[in-house]
Amino acid sequence: MATQENAGNGQAGYVWTALADAPVHEIFPGIRARPLWSGENGAKAQVLEMDPQTCWEGIDVHEPGPEEVFVASGVFNDGERDYPAGSFIHAPAGSWHVPQTTTGCTLFVFYPEG
Repeated sequence: MATQENAGNGQAGYVWTALADAPVHEIFPGIRARPLWSGENGAKAQVLEMDPQTCWEGIDVHEPGPEEVFVASGVFNDGERDYPAGSFIHAPAGSWHVPQTTTGCTLFVFYPEG
C-alpha cells in the first residue's frame, strides 16, 4: 500500500493514498479489495469493488468489531435489501451478511477494530 505521511502545517500524523496506487486483491471472482490504510490497533480502511452479478462466497461475519460501509456507486445488497449509492451501513460486531450486487458497486469499508 503506497501511503504518504505529512508532519508539517498542523497535519502531523496525516496519512493518505490515492485509490489508483492501492494494490488490488481479488477476494472472490469479480470482487476486489483495495487497502487504503491500517492502524496500530487493527483498524483498517479499504475500497471494495464488486462487478455486476457477483456474490460473496459464504457468510461475511463482522469480527472482532463492527463494519462501516458507505456505498460510493452502484447498488449493494446485503442478502436482505438493496442500498443505493449514498447509503451508509453500520454492522455491529457479531452481525453477518452475504454481500452481493446485481448492478455492480463500489464501497468504502472501514473496520474501526480490525
